[in-house]
Amino acid sequence: MTTQTPQQQTPSDLMIACEECGLVVDIPDIQDGQKADCPRCGHTLTKKITMPYHRPLAYGIACLIMLVLSLSFPFLSFSVNGMGQQIMLLNAAETLQHFENSVLAILLMLTVLVFPAIYIMLVLYLYVRAARVKHAGHLSGNTETLKMLCRILFRVQPWLMVDVFLIGVLVSLVKISALAHIGMGYSFWAFCLYSVLVVKCVSMVDRTWLWDQFFAMKHIDGVHEGDTHLDNNHVGCHVCNQINPMPQDHHTKCIRCESKLHGYNPQHSLQYSWAFLLASVVFYIPANLYPMMYTVSLGQTEGSTIMGGVVMLWQMGSWPIALVIFIASVFIPMAKMFALAWLYYCASKKPNDSTNEAIKRLKIYRMTEFIGRWSMVDIFVVAILVALVQLKNLMAISPGPAAICFATVVVFTMLSAMSFDPRVFWGKAKTNHGSELNATESNQ
Repeated sequence: MTTQTPQQQTPSDLMIACEECGLVVDIPDIQDGQKADCPRCGHTLTKKITMPYHRPLAYGIACLIMLVLSLSFPFLSFSVNGMGQQIMLLNAAETLQHFENSVLAILLMLTVLVFPAIYIMLVLYLYVRAARVKHAGHLSGNTETLKMLCRILFRVQPWLMVDVFLIGVLVSLVKISALAHIGMGYSFWAFCLYSVLVVKCVSMVDRTWLWDQFFAMKHIDGVHEGDTHLDNNHVGCHVCNQINPMPQDHHTKCIRCESKLHGYNPQHSLQYSWAFLLASVVFYIPANLYPMMYTVSLGQTEGSTIMGGVVMLWQMGSWPIALVIFIASVFIPMAKMFALAWLYYCASKKPNDSTNEAIKRLKIYRMTEFIGRWSMVDIFVVAILVALVQLKNLMAISPGPAAICFATVVVFTMLSAMSFDPRVFWGKAKTNHGSELNATESNQ
Protein backbone atom coordinates (compact mmCIF):
# COMPACT_ATOMS: atom_id res chain seq x y z
CA MET A 1 0.00 0.00 0.00
CA THR A 2 1.40 3.38 -1.00
CA THR A 3 0.30 6.73 0.45
CA GLN A 4 1.38 10.12 -0.84
CA THR A 5 3.30 12.20 1.71
CA PRO A 6 3.17 15.98 2.20
CA GLN A 7 6.32 16.92 0.32
CA GLN A 8 4.73 20.01 -1.24
CA GLN A 9 2.07 21.41 1.08
CA THR A 10 0.46 24.79 0.50
CA PRO A 11 0.27 27.11 3.52
CA SER A 12 -3.55 26.96 3.58
CA ASP A 13 -3.39 23.18 4.04
CA LEU A 14 -1.32 23.45 7.21
CA MET A 15 -3.76 25.00 9.65
CA ILE A 16 -3.77 24.09 13.34
CA ALA A 17 -6.44 24.79 15.93
CA CYS A 18 -4.58 25.77 19.11
CA GLU A 19 -5.50 23.26 21.80
CA GLU A 20 -5.17 25.86 24.57
CA CYS A 21 -7.19 28.78 23.19
CA GLY A 22 -8.99 27.30 20.16
CA LEU A 23 -7.73 29.80 17.56
CA VAL A 24 -7.26 28.39 14.05
CA VAL A 25 -3.82 29.45 12.81
CA ASP A 26 -2.31 29.22 9.32
CA ILE A 27 1.22 27.89 9.90
CA PRO A 28 3.98 29.48 7.78
CA ASP A 29 6.77 27.52 6.18
CA ILE A 30 9.15 27.24 9.13
CA GLN A 31 12.82 26.41 8.66
CA ASP A 32 15.20 24.24 10.70
CA GLY A 33 15.64 25.64 14.20
CA GLN A 34 12.37 27.60 14.11
CA LYS A 35 9.02 27.21 15.85
CA ALA A 36 5.53 28.62 15.36
CA ASP A 37 3.64 29.90 18.41
CA CYS A 38 -0.04 30.75 18.70
CA PRO A 39 -0.37 34.55 18.29
CA ARG A 40 -3.17 34.69 20.85
CA CYS A 41 -1.96 32.59 23.80
CA GLY A 42 1.70 31.85 22.96
CA HIS A 43 1.30 28.05 22.92
CA THR A 44 3.87 26.31 20.67
CA LEU A 45 1.95 24.88 17.72
CA THR A 46 4.84 23.21 15.92
CA LYS A 47 8.61 23.35 15.72
CA LYS A 48 11.37 22.05 13.50
CA ILE A 49 14.74 21.29 15.03
CA THR A 50 18.06 21.58 13.24
CA MET A 51 18.91 18.30 11.47
CA PRO A 52 15.46 16.88 12.30
CA TYR A 53 16.16 13.35 11.06
CA HIS A 54 19.61 12.82 12.54
CA ARG A 55 19.69 14.41 16.01
CA PRO A 56 16.73 12.51 17.53
CA LEU A 57 18.26 9.27 16.25
CA ALA A 58 21.63 10.10 17.77
CA TYR A 59 20.12 11.00 21.14
CA GLY A 60 17.82 7.97 21.05
CA ILE A 61 20.71 5.55 20.46
CA ALA A 62 22.70 7.22 23.25
CA CYS A 63 19.66 6.85 25.56
CA LEU A 64 19.44 3.12 24.90
CA ILE A 65 23.16 2.64 25.54
CA MET A 66 22.96 4.50 28.86
CA LEU A 67 19.82 2.55 29.82
CA VAL A 68 21.57 -0.77 29.27
CA LEU A 69 24.57 0.43 31.31
CA SER A 70 22.22 1.67 34.06
CA LEU A 71 20.81 -1.84 34.43
CA SER A 72 24.08 -3.76 34.06
CA PHE A 73 26.19 -2.65 37.03
CA PRO A 74 25.72 -1.88 40.74
CA PHE A 75 23.70 1.29 41.24
CA LEU A 76 24.35 2.23 44.87
CA SER A 77 26.11 0.72 47.89
CA PHE A 78 25.39 1.21 51.59
CA SER A 79 27.56 0.27 54.58
CA VAL A 80 27.48 0.93 58.35
CA ASN A 81 29.49 -0.69 61.18
CA GLY A 82 31.12 -3.16 58.83
CA MET A 83 27.80 -4.31 57.35
CA GLY A 84 26.52 -3.25 53.97
CA GLN A 85 24.94 -4.12 50.68
CA GLN A 86 24.74 -2.91 47.12
CA ILE A 87 21.75 -2.73 44.84
CA MET A 88 21.01 -2.73 41.14
CA LEU A 89 18.51 -0.29 39.70
CA LEU A 90 15.88 -3.02 39.39
CA ASN A 91 16.17 -3.84 43.10
CA ALA A 92 14.05 -0.81 44.00
CA ALA A 93 10.96 -2.31 42.35
CA GLU A 94 11.77 -5.84 43.57
CA THR A 95 12.03 -4.69 47.20
CA LEU A 96 8.72 -2.82 47.02
CA GLN A 97 7.16 -6.02 45.68
CA HIS A 98 8.68 -7.92 48.63
CA PHE A 99 6.88 -5.56 51.04
CA GLU A 100 3.61 -6.20 49.20
CA ASN A 101 3.55 -2.78 47.55
CA SER A 102 2.90 -4.06 44.06
CA VAL A 103 1.20 -0.87 42.94
CA LEU A 104 4.23 1.26 43.82
CA ALA A 105 6.56 -1.30 42.26
CA ILE A 106 4.57 -1.24 39.00
CA LEU A 107 4.38 2.57 39.03
CA LEU A 108 8.14 2.79 39.51
CA MET A 109 8.88 0.29 36.74
CA LEU A 110 6.50 1.94 34.27
CA THR A 111 7.49 5.59 34.77
CA VAL A 112 11.25 5.09 35.13
CA LEU A 113 12.08 2.10 32.93
CA VAL A 114 9.27 0.68 30.79
CA PHE A 115 7.63 3.82 29.39
CA PRO A 116 10.96 5.60 28.70
CA ALA A 117 12.30 2.50 26.93
CA ILE A 118 9.13 2.22 24.82
CA TYR A 119 9.27 5.92 24.02
CA ILE A 120 12.91 5.83 22.93
CA MET A 121 12.48 2.73 20.77
CA LEU A 122 9.42 4.26 19.10
CA VAL A 123 11.35 7.48 18.42
CA LEU A 124 14.14 5.49 16.78
CA TYR A 125 11.75 3.43 14.66
CA LEU A 126 9.53 6.33 13.59
CA TYR A 127 12.39 8.67 12.72
CA VAL A 128 14.09 5.95 10.67
CA ARG A 129 10.80 5.44 8.82
CA ALA A 130 10.45 9.20 8.34
CA ALA A 131 13.94 9.42 6.85
CA ARG A 132 13.14 6.54 4.46
CA VAL A 133 9.88 8.20 3.43
CA LYS A 134 11.72 11.43 2.65
CA HIS A 135 14.29 9.54 0.57
CA ALA A 136 11.73 7.41 -1.31
CA GLY A 137 9.11 10.16 -1.70
CA HIS A 138 6.23 7.90 -0.65
CA LEU A 139 5.02 5.85 2.32
CA SER A 140 4.79 2.09 1.97
CA GLY A 141 3.80 -0.68 4.34
CA ASN A 142 1.09 -1.03 6.96
CA THR A 143 -0.18 2.48 7.66
CA GLU A 144 -2.55 1.33 10.42
CA THR A 145 0.37 0.05 12.50
CA LEU A 146 2.27 3.28 11.90
CA LYS A 147 -0.68 5.35 13.12
CA MET A 148 -0.99 3.18 16.22
CA LEU A 149 2.71 3.59 17.07
CA CYS A 150 2.50 7.38 16.67
CA ARG A 151 -0.50 7.48 18.99
CA ILE A 152 1.31 5.37 21.60
CA LEU A 153 4.38 7.62 21.43
CA PHE A 154 2.53 10.77 22.45
CA ARG A 155 0.28 9.09 25.01
CA VAL A 156 3.27 7.66 26.85
CA GLN A 157 5.22 10.94 26.89
CA PRO A 158 3.49 12.65 29.88
CA TRP A 159 4.32 9.69 32.12
CA LEU A 160 8.11 9.71 31.66
CA MET A 161 9.63 10.46 35.08
CA VAL A 162 13.29 9.60 34.66
CA ASP A 163 14.41 13.10 35.69
CA VAL A 164 12.10 13.09 38.73
CA PHE A 165 13.53 9.72 39.81
CA LEU A 166 17.08 11.08 39.58
CA ILE A 167 16.19 13.95 41.95
CA GLY A 168 14.62 11.38 44.28
CA VAL A 169 17.85 9.37 44.27
CA LEU A 170 19.92 12.45 45.12
CA VAL A 171 17.56 13.40 47.95
CA SER A 172 17.67 9.88 49.39
CA LEU A 173 21.48 9.93 49.37
CA VAL A 174 21.52 13.17 51.35
CA LYS A 175 19.01 11.72 53.81
CA ILE A 176 21.22 8.81 54.83
CA SER A 177 24.70 10.16 54.10
CA ALA A 178 25.10 11.24 57.74
CA LEU A 179 24.21 7.75 59.00
CA ALA A 180 26.31 5.53 56.75
CA HIS A 181 28.81 5.41 53.93
CA ILE A 182 27.23 5.66 50.49
CA GLY A 183 28.92 4.57 47.27
CA MET A 184 27.83 5.37 43.74
CA GLY A 185 28.32 2.56 41.23
CA TYR A 186 28.91 2.76 37.49
CA SER A 187 25.17 2.46 36.84
CA PHE A 188 24.48 5.55 38.93
CA TRP A 189 26.62 7.74 36.67
CA ALA A 190 25.19 6.06 33.56
CA PHE A 191 21.68 6.80 34.85
CA CYS A 192 22.56 10.47 35.36
CA LEU A 193 23.57 10.70 31.70
CA TYR A 194 20.50 8.68 30.72
CA SER A 195 18.19 11.15 32.47
CA VAL A 196 19.71 14.14 30.70
CA LEU A 197 19.57 12.39 27.33
CA VAL A 198 15.91 11.37 27.77
CA VAL A 199 14.89 14.94 28.59
CA LYS A 200 16.78 16.21 25.54
CA CYS A 201 15.31 13.50 23.29
CA VAL A 202 11.75 14.35 24.38
CA SER A 203 12.33 18.05 23.68
CA MET A 204 13.26 17.24 20.07
CA VAL A 205 10.10 15.34 19.18
CA ASP A 206 7.31 17.47 17.72
CA ARG A 207 3.88 15.95 17.23
CA THR A 208 2.80 18.01 14.21
CA TRP A 209 6.11 17.62 12.38
CA LEU A 210 6.26 13.85 12.91
CA TRP A 211 2.69 13.20 11.74
CA ASP A 212 3.30 15.34 8.65
CA GLN A 213 6.21 13.11 7.62
CA PHE A 214 3.81 10.21 7.08
CA PHE A 215 0.32 11.57 6.50
CA ALA A 216 -0.50 14.90 4.87
CA MET A 217 -2.75 17.23 6.85
CA LYS A 218 -6.04 17.37 4.98
CA HIS A 219 -7.74 20.65 4.10
CA ILE A 220 -11.30 21.13 5.39
CA ASP A 221 -13.67 23.44 3.53
CA GLY A 222 -15.46 26.07 5.57
CA VAL A 223 -12.71 26.48 8.18
CA HIS A 224 -10.68 29.66 7.95
CA GLU A 225 -7.79 31.28 9.71
CA GLY A 226 -9.03 33.16 12.77
CA ASP A 227 -11.94 30.80 13.50
CA THR A 228 -12.23 29.44 17.04
CA HIS A 229 -13.75 26.45 18.79
CA LEU A 230 -16.85 28.56 19.48
CA ASP A 231 -17.68 28.79 15.76
CA ASN A 232 -18.77 25.12 15.82
CA ASN A 233 -17.45 24.44 12.32
CA HIS A 234 -14.56 22.13 13.20
CA VAL A 235 -12.98 19.87 15.81
CA GLY A 236 -9.21 19.78 16.34
CA CYS A 237 -7.64 16.36 16.94
CA HIS A 238 -5.64 16.30 20.18
CA VAL A 239 -3.41 13.52 18.86
CA CYS A 240 -2.24 14.78 15.43
CA ASN A 241 -3.60 18.40 15.28
CA GLN A 242 -5.71 17.64 12.20
CA ILE A 243 -8.74 19.93 11.82
CA ASN A 244 -11.85 17.78 11.32
CA PRO A 245 -15.46 18.55 10.33
CA MET A 246 -17.96 18.59 13.17
CA PRO A 247 -18.51 14.96 14.30
CA GLN A 248 -21.86 13.33 13.60
CA ASP A 249 -21.81 11.12 16.69
CA HIS A 250 -19.71 10.24 19.75
CA HIS A 251 -17.73 7.58 17.86
CA THR A 252 -16.39 9.77 15.03
CA LYS A 253 -12.66 9.35 14.40
CA CYS A 254 -10.02 11.73 13.08
CA ILE A 255 -9.74 11.68 9.29
CA ARG A 256 -5.94 11.50 9.53
CA CYS A 257 -4.83 9.50 12.59
CA GLU A 258 -8.14 7.68 13.32
CA SER A 259 -8.14 8.67 16.98
CA LYS A 260 -11.49 9.27 18.65
CA LEU A 261 -12.54 12.91 18.38
CA HIS A 262 -13.61 14.89 21.42
CA GLY A 263 -15.68 17.94 20.59
CA TYR A 264 -15.73 21.07 22.70
CA ASN A 265 -17.82 20.10 25.73
CA PRO A 266 -16.76 22.20 28.75
CA GLN A 267 -19.27 20.64 31.16
CA HIS A 268 -18.09 17.11 30.35
CA SER A 269 -14.47 18.17 30.78
CA LEU A 270 -15.17 19.87 34.11
CA GLN A 271 -16.99 16.83 35.47
CA TYR A 272 -13.98 14.57 34.87
CA SER A 273 -11.55 17.20 36.16
CA TRP A 274 -13.53 17.79 39.37
CA ALA A 275 -13.90 14.02 39.93
CA PHE A 276 -10.15 13.39 39.72
CA LEU A 277 -9.38 16.45 41.84
CA LEU A 278 -11.80 15.48 44.62
CA ALA A 279 -10.38 11.94 44.62
CA SER A 280 -6.88 13.38 45.06
CA VAL A 281 -8.08 15.51 48.00
CA VAL A 282 -9.51 12.40 49.68
CA PHE A 283 -6.23 10.50 49.36
CA TYR A 284 -4.15 13.53 50.40
CA ILE A 285 -5.50 13.34 53.96
CA PRO A 286 -4.15 9.84 54.82
CA ALA A 287 -1.01 10.62 52.79
CA ASN A 288 -0.11 13.22 55.42
CA LEU A 289 -1.48 11.49 58.52
CA TYR A 290 0.08 8.04 58.10
CA PRO A 291 3.83 7.26 57.99
CA MET A 292 5.51 7.48 54.61
CA MET A 293 8.10 4.91 55.76
CA TYR A 294 9.19 2.96 58.81
CA THR A 295 12.80 2.97 60.05
CA VAL A 296 14.19 0.10 62.13
CA SER A 297 17.32 1.04 64.12
CA LEU A 298 18.79 -1.35 66.72
CA GLY A 299 15.47 -3.15 66.98
CA GLN A 300 13.40 0.02 67.47
CA THR A 301 10.79 0.85 64.81
CA GLU A 302 9.83 4.46 64.14
CA GLY A 303 7.37 5.82 61.58
CA SER A 304 8.07 8.98 59.60
CA THR A 305 5.42 11.17 57.98
CA ILE A 306 6.11 13.59 55.15
CA MET A 307 6.43 16.57 57.48
CA GLY A 308 8.41 14.43 59.94
CA GLY A 309 10.98 13.74 57.25
CA VAL A 310 11.21 17.44 56.42
CA VAL A 311 11.75 18.33 60.09
CA MET A 312 14.40 15.60 60.47
CA LEU A 313 16.37 16.87 57.47
CA TRP A 314 16.14 20.43 58.76
CA GLN A 315 17.47 19.38 62.18
CA MET A 316 20.33 17.49 60.52
CA GLY A 317 21.38 20.73 58.84
CA SER A 318 20.33 19.60 55.35
CA TRP A 319 17.95 22.52 54.96
CA PRO A 320 18.27 22.72 51.13
CA ILE A 321 17.09 19.10 50.81
CA ALA A 322 14.42 19.69 53.47
CA LEU A 323 13.23 22.63 51.40
CA VAL A 324 13.14 20.49 48.24
CA ILE A 325 11.06 17.79 49.96
CA PHE A 326 8.73 20.38 51.50
CA ILE A 327 8.17 22.11 48.16
CA ALA A 328 7.76 18.88 46.16
CA SER A 329 5.70 16.86 48.66
CA VAL A 330 3.76 19.46 50.67
CA PHE A 331 3.62 22.83 48.93
CA ILE A 332 3.26 21.69 45.29
CA PRO A 333 0.39 19.18 45.86
CA MET A 334 -1.57 21.65 47.99
CA ALA A 335 -0.88 24.58 45.67
CA LYS A 336 -1.83 22.51 42.64
CA MET A 337 -5.11 21.33 44.20
CA PHE A 338 -6.06 24.86 45.24
CA ALA A 339 -5.03 26.27 41.84
CA LEU A 340 -6.98 23.64 39.93
CA ALA A 341 -10.05 24.14 42.13
CA TRP A 342 -9.89 27.90 41.47
CA LEU A 343 -9.47 27.37 37.73
CA TYR A 344 -12.39 24.95 37.60
CA TYR A 345 -14.54 27.40 39.55
CA CYS A 346 -13.66 30.17 37.10
CA ALA A 347 -14.32 27.84 34.17
CA SER A 348 -17.78 26.98 35.50
CA LYS A 349 -18.80 30.63 35.23
CA LYS A 350 -19.63 32.38 31.97
CA PRO A 351 -16.36 33.10 30.11
CA ASN A 352 -15.52 36.76 29.69
CA ASP A 353 -14.13 38.47 26.62
CA SER A 354 -10.94 39.67 28.29
CA THR A 355 -7.89 38.24 26.55
CA ASN A 356 -5.59 39.31 29.40
CA GLU A 357 -7.73 37.50 31.97
CA ALA A 358 -7.80 34.35 29.84
CA ILE A 359 -4.03 34.38 29.37
CA LYS A 360 -3.52 34.88 33.12
CA ARG A 361 -5.62 31.80 33.92
CA LEU A 362 -3.96 29.85 31.13
CA LYS A 363 -0.50 30.55 32.58
CA ILE A 364 -1.63 29.23 35.97
CA TYR A 365 -2.99 26.11 34.28
CA ARG A 366 0.27 25.54 32.40
CA MET A 367 2.25 25.87 35.61
CA THR A 368 0.07 23.40 37.53
CA GLU A 369 0.25 20.89 34.69
CA PHE A 370 4.05 21.20 34.53
CA ILE A 371 4.84 20.87 38.23
CA GLY A 372 2.42 18.06 39.05
CA ARG A 373 4.75 15.18 38.22
CA TRP A 374 7.53 16.52 40.48
CA SER A 375 5.56 15.55 43.57
CA MET A 376 6.63 11.97 42.83
CA VAL A 377 10.06 12.82 44.29
CA ASP A 378 9.08 11.63 47.78
CA ILE A 379 7.75 8.32 46.42
CA PHE A 380 11.02 7.67 44.61
CA VAL A 381 12.95 8.60 47.77
CA VAL A 382 11.05 5.92 49.66
CA ALA A 383 11.68 3.37 46.88
CA ILE A 384 15.45 3.96 46.92
CA LEU A 385 15.75 3.94 50.72
CA VAL A 386 13.68 0.75 51.05
CA ALA A 387 15.85 -1.02 48.48
CA LEU A 388 19.16 0.28 49.85
CA VAL A 389 18.75 0.11 53.63
CA GLN A 390 18.04 -3.51 54.55
CA LEU A 391 20.43 -4.54 57.36
CA LYS A 392 17.80 -6.42 59.39
CA ASN A 393 17.54 -5.21 63.00
CA LEU A 394 20.63 -3.00 62.79
CA MET A 395 19.02 -0.65 60.29
CA ALA A 396 16.18 -1.20 57.84
CA ILE A 397 13.57 0.89 56.06
CA SER A 398 10.14 -0.27 54.87
CA PRO A 399 7.38 1.63 53.05
CA GLY A 400 4.46 3.01 55.04
CA PRO A 401 0.76 3.19 54.09
CA ALA A 402 1.07 6.88 53.16
CA ALA A 403 3.30 6.03 50.18
CA ILE A 404 0.54 4.48 48.07
CA CYS A 405 -1.88 7.24 49.09
CA PHE A 406 0.55 9.96 48.08
CA ALA A 407 1.31 8.27 44.75
CA THR A 408 -2.44 8.15 44.11
CA VAL A 409 -2.67 11.89 44.85
CA VAL A 410 0.02 12.65 42.26
CA VAL A 411 -1.58 10.45 39.59
CA PHE A 412 -5.08 11.83 40.17
CA THR A 413 -3.95 15.47 40.07
CA MET A 414 -2.12 14.79 36.81
CA LEU A 415 -5.23 13.13 35.34
CA SER A 416 -7.34 16.04 36.55
CA ALA A 417 -5.16 18.59 34.76
CA MET A 418 -5.05 16.44 31.62
CA SER A 419 -8.84 16.12 31.55
CA PHE A 420 -9.39 19.86 31.73
CA ASP A 421 -10.02 21.83 28.52
CA PRO A 422 -8.39 25.30 28.87
CA ARG A 423 -10.30 26.62 25.87
CA VAL A 424 -13.17 27.27 28.26
CA PHE A 425 -11.37 30.42 29.44
CA TRP A 426 -11.84 32.12 26.08
CA GLY A 427 -15.05 34.00 25.37
CA LYS A 428 -16.74 34.78 22.09
CA ALA A 429 -14.52 37.72 21.21
CA LYS A 430 -13.13 37.15 17.72
CA THR A 431 -9.35 37.36 17.74
CA ASN A 432 -8.08 37.21 14.19
CA HIS A 433 -4.34 37.16 14.79
CA GLY A 434 -3.51 34.45 12.29
CA SER A 435 -1.90 36.83 9.82
CA GLU A 436 0.42 38.07 12.54
CA LEU A 437 2.00 34.67 13.16
CA ASN A 438 5.74 34.61 12.54
CA ALA A 439 8.19 31.79 12.81
CA THR A 440 10.64 32.37 15.65
CA GLU A 441 13.99 30.85 16.42
CA SER A 442 13.92 27.80 18.62
CA ASN A 443 16.61 26.64 21.05
CA GLN A 444 16.70 23.20 19.46
